Amino acid sequence: MRHSLREKVINVCTKKIEQKGDNVGVSFYAFFANKNEDPALLMEAATWWIKTHRLDHFEKAKKIIAILEAGQ
Repeated sequence: MRHSLREKVINVCTKKIEQKGDNVGVSFYAFFANKNEDPALLMEAATWWIKTHRLDHFEKAKKIIAILEAGQ
């Protein structure tokens, strides 16, 4: 996953945790606007989420941050 997307995912997850608490779940769609302005970036996130890590549609934001901070 490219560095800019990694940073965006961590920032979005952190904000969600701050707003809704430690148990908040996110989908990879949470990192994008409702318009599909960058299909390649969306597919990169989807591939990382679904194919690489076999994550469920919704996962705990803390879990996503942990995966990224572990360098995966």
